Amino acid sequence: MAAPPPPGQQPTPQQMAAMQQQITKEAQKRGMTPQQFQQWQRQQIEAEARKAGMSFEQYINMVKQQAFESHQRQQQMAAEQHAHQHAHQQLGQPQAQGQGGQQVPIQPGAPDPKALAVARWLRGQDLKTRTCILNGQRKDMFRVKRALRALQSETYKAACKKDALLPPVTDPATASETFKLLPLSLLALRVSKSDPHEGHNHGPPAKPQKRVKGLWTVKIEQQQDISDDLHYVWLYDGPQWKQKMYAAGAVALIMAVVMFPLWPVKLRIGVWYLSMGALGLIGLFFAMAIFRAILFAVTYFVVPPGLWLYPNLFEDVGFFDSFRPVWGWQEEKKKKKSKKGMGDAAAAPAAGDKSAPTPDKAKSSGGAASAATGASPGSKSKSRDLKSRVEEVEED
Repeated sequence: MAAPPPPGQQPTPQQMAAMQQQITKEAQKRGMTPQQFQQWQRQQIEAEARKAGMSFEQYINMVKQQAFESHQRQQQMAAEQHAHQHAHQQLGQPQAQGQGGQQVPIQPGAPDPKALAVARWLRGQDLKTRTCILNGQRKDMFRVKRALRALQSETYKAACKKDALLPPVTDPATASETFKLLPLSLLALRVSKSDPHEGHNHGPPAKPQKRVKGLWTVKIEQQQDISDDLHYVWLYDGPQWKQKMYAAGAVALIMAVVMFPLWPVKLRIGVWYLSMGALGLIGLFFAMAIFRAILFAVTYFVVPPGLWLYPNLFEDVGFFDSFRPVWGWQEEKKKKKSKKGMGDAAAAPAAGDKSAPTPDKAKSSGGAASAATGASPGSKSKSRDLKSRVEEVEED
Protein backbone atom coordinates (compact mmCIF):
# COMPACT_ATOMS: atom_id res chain seq x y z
CA MET A 1 0.00 0.00 0.00
CA ALA A 2 1.30 3.50 -0.85
CA ALA A 3 2.56 5.76 1.91
CA PRO A 4 0.03 8.39 3.13
CA PRO A 5 0.67 11.95 1.91
CA PRO A 6 1.74 14.60 4.46
CA PRO A 7 -1.12 16.69 5.93
CA GLY A 8 -2.11 19.63 3.71
CA GLN A 9 -0.60 18.03 0.59
CA GLN A 10 -2.63 16.56 -2.27
CA PRO A 11 -1.92 12.88 -3.10
CA THR A 12 -0.05 12.06 -6.29
CA PRO A 13 -1.76 10.21 -9.18
CA GLN A 14 0.09 7.02 -8.22
CA GLN A 15 -1.18 7.29 -4.65
CA MET A 16 -4.73 7.94 -5.88
CA ALA A 17 -4.58 4.84 -8.13
CA ALA A 18 -3.26 2.72 -5.26
CA MET A 19 -6.06 3.95 -2.94
CA GLN A 20 -8.70 3.20 -5.60
CA GLN A 21 -7.35 -0.37 -5.98
CA GLN A 22 -7.42 -0.83 -2.21
CA ILE A 23 -11.03 0.43 -2.00
CA THR A 24 -12.08 -1.93 -4.81
CA LYS A 25 -10.51 -4.94 -3.04
CA GLU A 26 -12.16 -4.10 0.29
CA ALA A 27 -15.55 -3.59 -1.42
CA GLN A 28 -15.32 -6.97 -3.15
CA LYS A 29 -14.53 -8.68 0.17
CA ARG A 30 -17.75 -7.28 1.66
CA GLY A 31 -19.87 -7.86 -1.45
CA MET A 32 -20.38 -4.16 -2.21
CA THR A 33 -19.70 -1.80 -5.06
CA PRO A 34 -16.94 0.80 -4.57
CA GLN A 35 -19.58 3.58 -4.18
CA GLN A 36 -21.49 1.60 -1.52
CA PHE A 37 -18.25 0.83 0.32
CA GLN A 38 -17.23 4.51 0.31
CA GLN A 39 -20.66 5.52 1.64
CA TRP A 40 -20.51 2.86 4.34
CA GLN A 41 -16.97 3.94 5.29
CA ARG A 42 -18.07 7.60 5.50
CA GLN A 43 -20.87 6.65 7.89
CA GLN A 44 -18.39 4.79 10.09
CA ILE A 45 -15.99 7.75 10.17
CA GLU A 46 -18.83 10.17 11.03
CA ALA A 47 -19.84 7.90 13.92
CA GLU A 48 -16.23 7.83 15.20
CA ALA A 49 -15.99 11.63 14.85
CA ARG A 50 -19.19 12.14 16.89
CA LYS A 51 -17.76 9.88 19.64
CA ALA A 52 -14.57 11.95 19.69
CA GLY A 53 -16.53 15.22 19.75
CA MET A 54 -15.11 16.45 16.44
CA SER A 55 -16.42 17.41 13.07
CA PHE A 56 -15.94 15.16 10.06
CA GLU A 57 -13.13 17.32 8.60
CA GLN A 58 -11.26 17.57 11.94
CA TYR A 59 -11.40 13.81 12.46
CA ILE A 60 -10.10 13.16 8.91
CA ASN A 61 -7.16 15.55 9.45
CA MET A 62 -6.31 13.88 12.78
CA VAL A 63 -6.28 10.39 11.17
CA LYS A 64 -4.05 11.65 8.34
CA GLN A 65 -1.63 13.19 10.84
CA GLN A 66 -1.41 9.97 12.84
CA ALA A 67 -0.84 7.88 9.70
CA PHE A 68 1.88 10.22 8.49
CA GLU A 69 3.71 10.20 11.84
CA SER A 70 3.53 6.40 12.00
CA HIS A 71 5.02 6.13 8.52
CA GLN A 72 7.83 8.54 9.46
CA ARG A 73 8.68 6.45 12.56
CA GLN A 74 8.84 3.25 10.50
CA GLN A 75 11.20 4.85 7.98
CA GLN A 76 13.43 6.17 10.78
CA MET A 77 13.63 2.75 12.47
CA ALA A 78 14.48 1.06 9.16
CA ALA A 79 17.26 3.61 8.52
CA GLU A 80 18.72 3.10 12.01
CA GLN A 81 18.67 -0.69 11.61
CA HIS A 82 20.42 -0.47 8.24
CA ALA A 83 23.10 1.84 9.68
CA HIS A 84 23.59 -0.53 12.64
CA GLN A 85 24.11 -3.54 10.36
CA HIS A 86 26.50 -1.58 8.15
CA ALA A 87 28.59 -0.58 11.19
CA HIS A 88 28.87 -4.24 12.28
CA GLN A 89 30.01 -5.23 8.80
CA GLN A 90 32.68 -2.52 8.86
CA LEU A 91 33.97 -3.85 12.19
CA GLY A 92 34.49 -7.25 10.56
CA GLN A 93 32.21 -9.31 12.71
CA PRO A 94 31.62 -12.81 11.32
CA GLN A 95 28.25 -13.48 9.79
CA ALA A 96 26.19 -16.62 9.46
CA GLN A 97 24.93 -17.59 6.02
CA GLY A 98 21.17 -18.01 6.00
CA GLN A 99 18.90 -19.62 3.48
CA GLY A 100 18.65 -17.98 0.10
CA GLY A 101 21.96 -16.10 0.60
CA GLN A 102 20.61 -13.96 3.45
CA GLN A 103 23.25 -13.10 6.04
CA VAL A 104 22.51 -12.88 9.74
CA PRO A 105 24.99 -10.87 11.86
CA ILE A 106 26.38 -12.62 14.92
CA GLN A 107 25.65 -10.59 18.03
CA PRO A 108 28.04 -11.14 20.96
CA GLY A 109 26.37 -11.85 24.25
CA ALA A 110 24.94 -14.65 26.32
CA PRO A 111 24.51 -17.82 24.21
CA ASP A 112 21.08 -19.17 23.43
CA PRO A 113 19.99 -21.94 25.87
CA LYS A 114 19.03 -24.11 22.89
CA ALA A 115 22.47 -23.59 21.35
CA LEU A 116 24.09 -24.53 24.66
CA ALA A 117 22.02 -27.71 24.80
CA VAL A 118 23.01 -28.66 21.24
CA ALA A 119 26.69 -27.91 21.89
CA ARG A 120 26.62 -29.91 25.13
CA TRP A 121 25.10 -32.89 23.35
CA LEU A 122 27.45 -32.74 20.34
CA ARG A 123 30.51 -32.49 22.61
CA GLY A 124 29.52 -35.85 24.04
CA GLN A 125 29.40 -37.50 20.60
CA ASP A 126 32.24 -39.02 18.59
CA LEU A 127 32.74 -36.42 15.85
CA LYS A 128 36.31 -37.62 15.17
CA THR A 129 37.77 -34.32 16.28
CA ARG A 130 41.37 -33.41 15.55
CA THR A 131 43.61 -30.92 17.30
CA CYS A 132 44.41 -27.62 15.58
CA ILE A 133 46.13 -24.36 16.48
CA LEU A 134 43.90 -21.27 16.67
CA ASN A 135 45.48 -18.01 17.86
CA GLY A 136 48.29 -19.98 19.49
CA GLN A 137 45.91 -22.25 21.42
CA ARG A 138 45.02 -25.89 20.86
CA LYS A 139 41.39 -26.41 19.89
CA ASP A 140 39.24 -29.33 18.77
CA MET A 141 38.21 -29.23 15.09
CA PHE A 142 35.52 -31.31 13.38
CA ARG A 143 33.79 -31.59 10.02
CA VAL A 144 30.25 -30.34 9.50
CA LYS A 145 28.99 -33.54 7.91
CA ARG A 146 29.69 -35.57 11.06
CA ALA A 147 27.76 -33.08 13.21
CA LEU A 148 24.82 -33.09 10.80
CA ARG A 149 24.89 -36.89 10.73
CA ALA A 150 24.79 -36.98 14.53
CA LEU A 151 21.86 -34.52 14.64
CA GLN A 152 19.85 -36.79 12.31
CA SER A 153 20.58 -39.97 14.28
CA GLU A 154 18.21 -41.92 16.48
CA THR A 155 20.38 -41.04 19.50
CA TYR A 156 19.55 -37.35 19.07
CA LYS A 157 15.83 -38.11 18.76
CA ALA A 158 15.98 -40.02 22.04
CA ALA A 159 17.89 -37.13 23.65
CA CYS A 160 15.21 -34.65 22.48
CA LYS A 161 12.61 -36.56 24.49
CA LYS A 162 14.71 -36.18 27.65
CA ASP A 163 15.87 -32.58 27.13
CA ALA A 164 13.18 -30.07 26.10
CA LEU A 165 15.80 -27.49 25.05
CA LEU A 166 17.06 -29.60 22.15
CA PRO A 167 15.35 -28.50 18.90
CA PRO A 168 13.61 -31.30 16.98
CA VAL A 169 15.29 -32.48 13.77
CA THR A 170 13.23 -34.19 11.07
CA ASP A 171 15.20 -33.65 7.85
CA PRO A 172 18.56 -32.26 6.62
CA ALA A 173 17.12 -28.71 6.46
CA THR A 174 16.16 -28.69 10.14
CA ALA A 175 19.52 -30.27 10.97
CA SER A 176 21.28 -27.35 9.27
CA GLU A 177 19.07 -24.85 11.10
CA THR A 178 19.89 -26.53 14.41
CA PHE A 179 23.61 -26.55 13.65
CA LYS A 180 23.38 -22.86 12.74
CA LEU A 181 22.69 -22.10 16.41
CA LEU A 182 26.34 -22.86 17.23
CA PRO A 183 28.00 -20.04 15.22
CA LEU A 184 25.18 -17.62 16.09
CA SER A 185 26.03 -18.11 19.81
CA LEU A 186 29.82 -18.21 19.19
CA LEU A 187 30.04 -21.80 20.44
CA ALA A 188 31.67 -23.11 17.25
CA LEU A 189 33.00 -21.18 14.26
CA ARG A 190 34.06 -22.09 10.75
CA VAL A 191 37.82 -22.17 10.19
CA SER A 192 40.19 -22.85 7.32
CA LYS A 193 43.84 -23.84 7.09
CA SER A 194 46.26 -20.92 7.12
CA ASP A 195 49.99 -20.25 6.90
CA PRO A 196 51.43 -19.16 10.30
CA HIS A 197 53.90 -16.85 8.45
CA GLU A 198 51.20 -15.23 6.32
CA GLY A 199 51.35 -11.44 6.48
CA HIS A 200 54.91 -11.38 7.86
CA ASN A 201 57.62 -9.48 6.00
CA HIS A 202 60.39 -11.96 6.77
CA GLY A 203 61.34 -14.69 4.32
CA PRO A 204 61.05 -18.44 4.88
CA PRO A 205 62.95 -19.76 7.91
CA ALA A 206 66.51 -20.95 7.32
CA LYS A 207 65.76 -24.29 8.97
CA PRO A 208 62.36 -25.86 8.39
CA GLN A 209 60.54 -26.07 11.68
CA LYS A 210 59.48 -29.47 12.91
CA ARG A 211 55.80 -29.86 12.09
CA VAL A 212 53.49 -32.25 13.84
CA LYS A 213 51.74 -34.42 11.28
CA GLY A 214 48.04 -33.57 10.98
CA LEU A 215 48.25 -30.47 13.21
CA TRP A 216 46.73 -27.54 11.30
CA THR A 217 47.15 -23.85 11.97
CA VAL A 218 43.70 -22.38 11.27
CA LYS A 219 41.98 -19.02 11.09
CA ILE A 220 38.32 -18.02 11.53
CA GLU A 221 36.41 -17.32 8.33
CA GLN A 222 34.14 -14.31 7.97
CA GLN A 223 31.38 -16.24 6.19
CA GLN A 224 30.00 -18.94 8.48
CA ASP A 225 28.68 -21.25 5.78
CA ILE A 226 27.34 -24.75 6.40
CA SER A 227 28.57 -27.47 4.05
CA ASP A 228 29.58 -31.10 4.52
CA ASP A 229 33.29 -30.61 3.77
CA LEU A 230 33.81 -27.47 5.89
CA HIS A 231 35.61 -27.51 9.23
CA TYR A 232 34.44 -25.93 12.47
CA VAL A 233 36.38 -25.43 15.69
CA TRP A 234 34.90 -25.73 19.16
CA LEU A 235 34.95 -22.59 21.29
CA TYR A 236 32.70 -24.29 23.87
CA ASP A 237 34.77 -26.46 26.19
CA GLY A 238 31.85 -28.06 27.97
CA PRO A 239 31.41 -28.32 31.73
CA GLN A 240 34.57 -27.43 33.64
CA TRP A 241 33.96 -29.62 36.69
CA LYS A 242 36.98 -31.84 35.95
CA GLN A 243 39.34 -28.87 35.71
CA LYS A 244 37.87 -27.47 38.91
CA MET A 245 38.38 -30.79 40.70
CA TYR A 246 41.99 -30.99 39.47
CA ALA A 247 42.64 -27.43 40.61
CA ALA A 248 41.11 -28.11 44.04
CA GLY A 249 43.20 -31.29 44.38
CA ALA A 250 46.40 -29.43 43.45
CA VAL A 251 45.66 -26.69 46.00
CA ALA A 252 44.91 -29.28 48.69
CA LEU A 253 48.17 -31.14 47.93
CA ILE A 254 50.21 -27.93 48.10
CA MET A 255 48.58 -26.99 51.41
CA ALA A 256 49.29 -30.47 52.81
CA VAL A 257 52.97 -30.22 51.86
CA VAL A 258 53.25 -26.71 53.29
CA MET A 259 51.67 -27.83 56.57
CA PHE A 260 53.99 -30.84 56.90
CA PRO A 261 55.42 -29.63 60.26
CA LEU A 262 51.90 -29.77 61.71
CA TRP A 263 51.38 -33.43 60.78
CA PRO A 264 51.23 -36.05 63.54
CA VAL A 265 54.57 -37.59 64.46
CA LYS A 266 53.65 -41.12 63.33
CA LEU A 267 52.46 -39.81 59.95
CA ARG A 268 55.68 -37.85 59.42
CA ILE A 269 57.76 -40.93 60.29
CA GLY A 270 55.77 -43.00 57.81
CA VAL A 271 56.31 -40.44 55.05
CA TRP A 272 60.04 -40.43 55.84
CA TYR A 273 60.24 -44.23 55.43
CA LEU A 274 58.30 -44.06 52.18
CA SER A 275 60.62 -41.37 50.80
CA MET A 276 63.68 -43.42 51.75
CA GLY A 277 62.19 -46.46 50.03
CA ALA A 278 61.53 -44.44 46.85
CA LEU A 279 65.09 -43.09 46.87
CA GLY A 280 66.40 -46.63 47.32
CA LEU A 281 64.44 -47.86 44.29
CA ILE A 282 65.76 -44.99 42.17
CA GLY A 283 69.32 -45.73 43.29
CA LEU A 284 68.85 -49.43 42.52
CA PHE A 285 67.62 -48.59 39.05
CA PHE A 286 70.69 -46.44 38.30
CA ALA A 287 72.99 -49.14 39.70
CA MET A 288 71.34 -51.76 37.48
CA ALA A 289 71.70 -49.50 34.41
CA ILE A 290 75.43 -49.00 35.13
CA PHE A 291 75.98 -52.74 35.76
CA ARG A 292 74.25 -53.79 32.51
CA ALA A 293 76.38 -51.29 30.55
CA ILE A 294 79.59 -52.71 32.10
CA LEU A 295 78.40 -56.28 31.43
CA PHE A 296 77.75 -55.48 27.79
CA ALA A 297 81.14 -53.78 27.38
CA VAL A 298 82.91 -56.89 28.76
CA THR A 299 80.90 -59.46 26.77
CA TYR A 300 81.23 -57.41 23.58
CA PHE A 301 84.95 -58.32 23.43
CA VAL A 302 84.82 -61.71 25.14
CA VAL A 303 81.73 -63.29 23.55
CA PRO A 304 80.62 -60.99 20.72
CA PRO A 305 78.17 -59.57 19.80
CA GLY A 306 77.63 -58.84 23.51
CA LEU A 307 75.12 -59.68 26.23
CA TRP A 308 72.45 -57.30 27.57
CA LEU A 309 70.79 -57.64 30.95
CA TYR A 310 67.09 -56.70 30.57
CA PRO A 311 67.44 -55.75 26.88
CA ASN A 312 64.01 -54.02 26.82
CA LEU A 313 64.70 -51.82 29.84
CA PHE A 314 64.76 -48.57 27.88
CA GLU A 315 62.44 -49.61 25.06
CA ASP A 316 59.01 -48.08 24.48
CA VAL A 317 57.09 -50.93 26.12
CA GLY A 318 55.05 -51.47 29.27
CA PHE A 319 56.47 -51.56 32.78
CA PHE A 320 56.49 -55.36 33.12
CA ASP A 321 57.65 -55.88 29.51
CA SER A 322 60.73 -53.76 30.30
CA PHE A 323 62.02 -56.63 32.49
CA ARG A 324 61.26 -59.40 29.97
CA PRO A 325 63.37 -61.23 28.92
CA VAL A 326 65.98 -61.23 31.67
CA TRP A 327 68.90 -61.32 29.22
CA GLY A 328 69.48 -61.30 25.47
CA TRP A 329 72.23 -61.03 22.87
CA GLN A 330 72.97 -57.80 21.05
CA GLU A 331 71.11 -57.77 17.71
CA GLU A 332 73.45 -57.21 14.75
CA LYS A 333 72.32 -54.67 12.21
CA LYS A 334 71.82 -56.25 8.80
CA LYS A 335 74.15 -54.90 6.17
CA LYS A 336 72.35 -53.12 3.41
CA LYS A 337 72.97 -54.64 -0.02
CA SER A 338 73.70 -52.38 -2.94
CA LYS A 339 70.97 -51.84 -5.49
CA LYS A 340 73.13 -53.36 -8.20
CA GLY A 341 73.67 -56.55 -6.28
CA MET A 342 69.97 -56.82 -5.50
CA GLY A 343 69.13 -56.32 -9.19
CA ASP A 344 71.51 -59.09 -10.29
CA ALA A 345 70.16 -61.49 -7.65
CA ALA A 346 66.59 -60.80 -8.76
CA ALA A 347 67.45 -61.27 -12.44
CA ALA A 348 69.17 -64.66 -11.93
CA PRO A 349 66.06 -66.73 -11.11
CA ALA A 350 63.94 -64.85 -13.66
CA ALA A 351 66.24 -65.49 -16.60
CA GLY A 352 65.55 -69.26 -16.73
CA ASP A 353 68.80 -69.95 -18.61
CA LYS A 354 69.47 -73.67 -19.25
CA SER A 355 73.19 -73.05 -18.97
CA ALA A 356 72.87 -72.28 -15.24
CA PRO A 357 75.37 -74.36 -13.23
CA THR A 358 74.14 -77.44 -11.42
CA PRO A 359 74.92 -77.92 -7.73
CA ASP A 360 77.92 -80.16 -8.59
CA LYS A 361 79.24 -77.68 -11.14
CA ALA A 362 78.75 -74.83 -8.70
CA LYS A 363 80.79 -76.61 -6.06
CA SER A 364 83.59 -77.44 -8.50
CA SER A 365 83.69 -73.93 -9.92
CA GLY A 366 83.68 -72.49 -6.41
CA GLY A 367 86.66 -74.70 -5.50
CA ALA A 368 88.56 -73.65 -8.60
CA ALA A 369 87.93 -70.00 -7.86
CA SER A 370 89.16 -70.37 -4.32
CA ALA A 371 92.31 -72.15 -5.48
CA ALA A 372 93.03 -69.42 -8.02
CA THR A 373 92.72 -66.64 -5.48
CA GLY A 374 94.61 -68.50 -2.80
CA ALA A 375 91.64 -68.61 -0.44
CA SER A 376 90.71 -71.64 1.60
CA PRO A 377 87.71 -73.72 0.52
CA GLY A 378 85.97 -72.98 3.83
CA SER A 379 86.36 -69.22 3.62
CA LYS A 380 83.46 -66.85 4.19
CA SER A 381 83.32 -65.54 0.62
CA LYS A 382 83.16 -69.04 -0.84
CA SER A 383 80.31 -70.14 1.44
CA ARG A 384 78.33 -67.00 0.64
CA ASP A 385 78.73 -67.50 -3.14
CA LEU A 386 77.88 -71.18 -2.98
CA LYS A 387 74.82 -70.59 -0.87
CA SER A 388 73.30 -67.99 -3.15
CA ARG A 389 73.98 -69.87 -6.37
CA VAL A 390 72.81 -73.28 -5.16
CA GLU A 391 69.55 -71.85 -3.69
CA GLU A 392 68.76 -69.95 -6.86
CA VAL A 393 69.35 -73.01 -9.08
CA GLU A 394 67.17 -75.23 -6.89
CA GLU A 395 64.32 -72.65 -7.00
CA ASP A 396 64.47 -72.63 -10.79
